[in-house]
Amino acid sequence: MTYRKKLIEVTLPLEAINEGSKPETENPFLKGHPRGVHNWWARTPLSVCRAILFAQIVDDPANDLPPDQALAERNKLLDLVSRLATWEATNDNNLLSEAKAIIQKACGGEMPQFWDLFAGRASIPLEAQRLGLQVTSSDLNPVAVIIGKVLLDFPQRFIGQPAVNPHAQNALVKSQTSRGAIGLAEDVRYYGKWVRDEAEKRIGHLYPKAQLPKEHGGGEATIIAWLWARTVKCPNPACKARMPLVSSFWLSKKKGQKAWVEPIVDRVNKRVQFVVKRGDGIPPEGTVDRRGARCIVCGESVQFKHIRAEGKAGRMEQQLMAIVAEGNRERIYLNLDDEHVAIANQVNPQGVPETDLPEKALSFNVQLYGMTQHQDLFTQRQLTALTTFSDLVSEVRKQVKNDAIKSGCEQVEAYADAVVTYLACGISRLSDYCNYLCTWNPTNENVGHLFQRQAIPMVWDFAEANPIHGKLSIESTTNWVAGALGNLPNAKVPARVFQSDARNADIEFVTPPIVSTDPPYYDNIGYADLSDFFYVWLRRSLRQIHPTVLSTLLTPKESELIASPYRHDGSAELAREHFRSGFNDTFNHLKSLANPDFPMTIYYAFKQEDADNKAGDQRASTGWETMLEGLILAGFQVTGTLPVRTTKKARSVARGANALASAVVLVCRPRPDGADITSRQDFISALRSELPDALRRLREGNIAPVDLAQAAIGPGMAVFSRYSSVLEADGNPMRVRTALQIINTELDAYFAEQEGDFDPATRFCTAWLEQYGMEEAAFGEADVLARAKNTSVEGVAESGVLHASAGKVRLLNRDEYPDDWDATSDSHLNTWKCAQYLIRTLDQGGEVEAARLVNLLGGGPSEAARALAYRLYAVCDRKGWAQEALPYNLLVTSWTHIQEARIGGKQLR
Repeated sequence: MTYRKKLIEVTLPLEAINEGSKPETENPFLKGHPRGVHNWWARTPLSVCRAILFAQIVDDPANDLPPDQALAERNKLLDLVSRLATWEATNDNNLLSEAKAIIQKACGGEMPQFWDLFAGRASIPLEAQRLGLQVTSSDLNPVAVIIGKVLLDFPQRFIGQPAVNPHAQNALVKSQTSRGAIGLAEDVRYYGKWVRDEAEKRIGHLYPKAQLPKEHGGGEATIIAWLWARTVKCPNPACKARMPLVSSFWLSKKKGQKAWVEPIVDRVNKRVQFVVKRGDGIPPEGTVDRRGARCIVCGESVQFKHIRAEGKAGRMEQQLMAIVAEGNRERIYLNLDDEHVAIANQVNPQGVPETDLPEKALSFNVQLYGMTQHQDLFTQRQLTALTTFSDLVSEVRKQVKNDAIKSGCEQVEAYADAVVTYLACGISRLSDYCNYLCTWNPTNENVGHLFQRQAIPMVWDFAEANPIHGKLSIESTTNWVAGALGNLPNAKVPARVFQSDARNADIEFVTPPIVSTDPPYYDNIGYADLSDFFYVWLRRSLRQIHPTVLSTLLTPKESELIASPYRHDGSAELAREHFRSGFNDTFNHLKSLANPDFPMTIYYAFKQEDADNKAGDQRASTGWETMLEGLILAGFQVTGTLPVRTTKKARSVARGANALASAVVLVCRPRPDGADITSRQDFISALRSELPDALRRLREGNIAPVDLAQAAIGPGMAVFSRYSSVLEADGNPMRVRTALQIINTELDAYFAEQEGDFDPATRFCTAWLEQYGMEEAAFGEADVLARAKNTSVEGVAESGVLHASAGKVRLLNRDEYPDDWDATSDSHLNTWKCAQYLIRTLDQGGEVEAARLVNLLGGGPSEAARALAYRLYAVCDRKGWAQEALPYNLLVTSWTHIQEARIGGKQLR
């Protein structure tokens, strides 16, 4: 079977795509980004989705043209892909029209059908809609379905609908709100303020103003947050004080505006009070760390076992530490006020969610401290606010409906449903900042939200934001939702949005759809358990409006395609089988529905790190194995692989860990009937022939070392999956797991072969690192190794990277290198030293200073240092040395900017 190759199966401008994604990956608060409508935990940049989709659909020119003409036409397409892969392209109508015309031509004059069966935050369907495709979006999770409706359905249904609120009824305002989704956005803002104003009438007394002291001008000020510490009784029988649990006493770390909470200990009465301090001092250390807690009254060390027991017994309380008020372009930190404590403790919310948290779940630990229901994740005052806002949604719908009738709206009921759905999303967004688990950020002086990563972790001192006034009020979060509507497509054709199980989705298509999807990543994220946090509030507000989607008490769990042992009686094997069989069913279903003229693309970002399988060259990944097994057993082959940047390098989950920054996009097609059978040896031979060239292309695209092992799976599985079967020596088919182990072995062999290009001192240092790390070893061991690498211990030591004394040898740490080193006059220059100095310079002086050093070293030594970083990262990663691996990864990921600074010239003079 032959097929017309698509551009994505030949080449893509990966560096341009990854560079174009930075506004989205590096700025979580990018103004007007569609993600503003609601939280979700998979965040593939829109620019990446747009570029991948376009290249997935259009033909490679070599299908019809001779090589020279094909190259010229291909370069034009690649330039267009590079321009599409930017945030600015989101609303560039001329560029989008050009892309749509090419797609339409490639599809015989008709815009094709599209389907994403794991839609999540709807990033991929949204870009399919932007490119003019006829979109179907589906997901099992009802929160994802609601996100799909507010991004893909409502905006297109009400394009050109003027705002209906009373303020917008004069002719000028009405004309200004009749373009795109502007009218819808203005109504969301207007009725969001209505909800805030009505809520203030009912619960405003719970959020009083702060009385400012004379040094701050006196008068009243809006409170931004109340800062609390949890407390438990000290287990020391001689103490029994209510000991505050505080991770940090800092309030502000800003230069010239430092502030902290100082605990005042009354050891006679066994009490602790707090006062706000300012100046150049330093607060005491927190009372809780990873090892346990410390009673600040008696000094007793307290195990988490005691804290958990107190929490489960309902004896964990809270104590106000400080109040944060809004000043004139500053935060004002005030001492606690008994009246504020009394107000916070007097509330008695009604109609709170009584749904249970899972007994155990991926990335949850709050259950250990007595939090067993969703209501336990909120203070009583927060529950009162959120229930009040939710109840007001029903009331505001009547107001929207009446205003819509007066304004002449043609779809009154549907429009009212749409507006209040957006308002409910605003409440849902607010709950992320209005819960028991938010922290105070002393660097930015603001309240941090709960879901900074895919988890619900326990926190000790917490920040209670003001949901009525200020930047984290219900009015603010509905404004965030409204702001996201400004960068949606003007497609005029609503997408079809379904709640369905990907394994057997019963969806009809006029023509077979093009498929692109971002499925769950094995056991990385428990979407259903996490999204229940939002679901309980969405359901409370919208159950009558979306009765089918919000019919269940909590989100569906049993059919969710993740490997969670907790749902299978603690069995990791049953969880794995659920994931494997689920993907097998899904890919079989896809094969029967997907358009065979177009490849399918699958985003996958799961790191190979099975601890029990990291045995030398036998490294493999259960997460990859189970997904690929389903894909291959269903009869698909991999025809292309692309590592694309999908997350920011400094995100919370990546700090101190080698977390992936990229997703691997697998390009897949049905394997031809009658595909060849091959032997294990022939498979390895083909792999050795093809993998090095693929790895070279990946490195030329500046793929991060942390992502290289994952990216190598693609070209490796492209070889494996082209055969109907790879037979072992005993005649049995090779397992996917074995193929992954072989691919990893060949990846290691590739690096080992590359090592031969380095100078002898660098080869010695690399081998020493691999055997001994940064530890000392006997001179004799070093001497044997040095001779094998065609150098000497003395020679390597003379170069300034090795310490040899008293019969012991060790590598020098980077911070031991001389500060007055001159790269231009060093007579013992080697690649190891270049790499270490580049890393140190990047760490201390940033990319501009690193660029200066690259200029001094010259292109050859610098590129060799970059190549060495890949090798050294692989060594550190295999050994589990996360902290030592990170600098090598950072050197490579910063290389593009280092080169830009170097070429820019002005910064380096």
